[in-house]
Amino acid sequence: MRFASLGSGSDGNALLVEAQSGATTTRVLLDCGFSAKEVERRLNRVGASAEGLDAILITHEHSDHIGGALTLARKWSIPLYMSWGTARAVGADEADIDLQVLWGDEAVAIGDLSILPYTVPHDAREPLQYVLSNGASRLGVLTDVGTSTPHISSVLSGCDALVLECNHDVQMLAGSRYPQSLKARIGGNHGHLNNEAAAEILASLDRSRLRHLVAAHLSQQNNSPELARAAMAGVLGAAPTEVVVATQDEGCAWLSL
Repeated sequence: MRFASLGSGSDGNALLVEAQSGATTTRVLLDCGFSAKEVERRLNRVGASAEGLDAILITHEHSDHIGGALTLARKWSIPLYMSWGTARAVGADEADIDLQVLWGDEAVAIGDLSILPYTVPHDAREPLQYVLSNGASRLGVLTDVGTSTPHISSVLSGCDALVLECNHDVQMLAGSRYPQSLKARIGGNHGHLNNEAAAEILASLDRSRLRHLVAAHLSQQNNSPELARAAMAGVLGAAPTEVVVATQDEGCAWLSL
């Protein structure tokens, strides 16, 4: 099992996850927050293709996560998985696509992957985040969430890899030129995680199996890789360089479990 970010941030998000079992390979794309053409280009960059996808998973309806998902799903006949609330928000329930509706805490199998969607607080219709497993390893993903919950800590404990939102630095956001209403949304309980909140979530988890930590969804205006790495490394007791940062333009290279 391995994964690679195709890009992460307010301008678009996509994470490719791959599991191999014998001669078979399962590939799913988690979020598709770029145009269909750009997703195809970024897939090619990591040696993959849209034609080879078994499914597209969507967390919620915001454009930096849904992007070209419907176009790509229609073009390549790829099943598109999301909550019913997200489907209604983007019109996927009436689109000519293979829509698969997900419910929080009800796992589904896609090829050699088990997909567990779980609910989170975010300002969207029915947002989900995901844990993906091949039976031996677990990859937890948590982006676009305003605050932690006991359920989040329970679901993400014991993962072998974690993609964790480190959206903003509190002081940088406070001093930014953003309107006060936007600052309040980002920093609210249904907005995005700051570095300290992400570190608190990380500290609450069973990290005994954790091999890879990826800081994701960094604001290009209100955070820096150095600040995010320092916050995560402080919890891990590791060097900041051991924390991977998924960038907007490049994402991050393949990480294997």
